[in-house]
Amino acid sequence: MRNEPLFYLSLIIQIFMLVHVFRTRRPIYWAFIIFFTPLLGSLIYFIVELLPEIMGNPKTKKTFRGIRKSVNPGANIQKLEKTHKLSGSVDAARHLAKTLIENNRAEEAIKHYKSTLKGIYADDPDLLLGLAEAEFANQEYEKTIKTLDKLRVKNPSYRSASGHLMYARSLVYCNATETAKEEYESVITYFSGAEARCRYAELLETTGACDEALELYTEIVNEADLAPQHYNKTQKMWVVKSKEAIKRLSK
Repeated sequence: MRNEPLFYLSLIIQIFMLVHVFRTRRPIYWAFIIFFTPLLGSLIYFIVELLPEIMGNPKTKKTFRGIRKSVNPGANIQKLEKTHKLSGSVDAARHLAKTLIENNRAEEAIKHYKSTLKGIYADDPDLLLGLAEAEFANQEYEKTIKTLDKLRVKNPSYRSASGHLMYARSLVYCNATETAKEEYESVITYFSGAEARCRYAELLETTGACDEALELYTEIVNEADLAPQHYNKTQKMWVVKSKEAIKRLSK
C-alpha cells in the first residue's frame, strides 16, 4: 500500500513517454525500453531524446534565461562589467549600458554612454540614441530631447523609429503638446506596429480631439483583425488599449 503512489507516478510517466514516442515518430525500440524498464527507460529516454529537444527550443532558452535573471539578476551585469573592464571597448560599454537600462539602473547607463561619446565616437548615432534611451528611462525628458536634437543635427540621414517615438513622448512629458503632435504625425507614417498610433491617439484624446483619436483606435483594431497571429501577439497591449478606448469614446 505504501508504494502505491510511487507505482501510479511511475505508470503516469511511462504512459507519457510512450505517447511521446509514438506521437513524435521516434524509433520503436524506445517503446520497448520504456515498457520493459519503466523508470530507468523513461529516464534514459528523457536524457537522450527529450532534454536536447527542450534545450534547443528558442522559447525554452528564453524561459531559462528569464529564470536565471530572476534568481540572480546581477550576474549578467557583473559579467559585462568584467568584460568592459578588461577590454575597455566602446562595444562592451554599450552592451553594459543597455543591460543596465533593462535592469532599472539607467543612471549608471548614462555614465557609461557619456564615457564613450569621445573622439571619433563623439557624434556616433547609435551611442547618442543609447544615451537618449538611458536619459528617458531615468525620466530626464529635457535632456532626452537635447540628445536627440544633437543626433539629428550631427547625423541628418540617420533614422530610428523608436528614437523618433521617444522624442515625441519626451515632448509630451515636457508639455510641448503641439510640437509633439507634429512629431507623432511624422512617426506614425513609418513606425512598425501599433504603439505609435495608439500613443498618438491617447494624446489626441487628452487634448479633446476625440474624433481623430477614435479614428486611429479603430484603424488599429481593424488592422489587427486582418493581421496574422504573430502580429496580434506582439501588439496585444496596444490592440486591447484601442478596444477599450473605442468603448469609452462610443458612449
